[in-house]
Amino acid sequence: MLLFCPHCANILTVSRTNQGTNRLECRTCPFEHTITEPVFSRRVYERKEKEDVFGGPGAWDNAQKARVQCPTEACDGHEAAFYQVQIRSADEPMTSFYKCMVCGHRWREN
Repeated sequence: MLLFCPHCANILTVSRTNQGTNRLECRTCPFEHTITEPVFSRRVYERKEKEDVFGGPGAWDNAQKARVQCPTEACDGHEAAFYQVQIRSADEPMTSFYKCMVCGHRWREN
């Protein structure tokens, strides 16, 4: 939680007085405020639903298809949707992301 000086609008910092109490002080002007009770702020954030990076649940339906063996041993799928992204430096090859059309398993190849 950030607190600001009511006189000059600079950020207040916490310091200790000679008596051992804490205070908020402005480093620009002579404003001081002794802290007499706990100062805190609690904010609960709602988590967003996890989204598919490629564009949602239906995005894989329109993706290009390739004949490739699914790496999952229990699946005998031979078709996968794929897309390619340059995630490393420009002199490195693109990374291909695959999704098996039979079992839905996802993997990538560099």
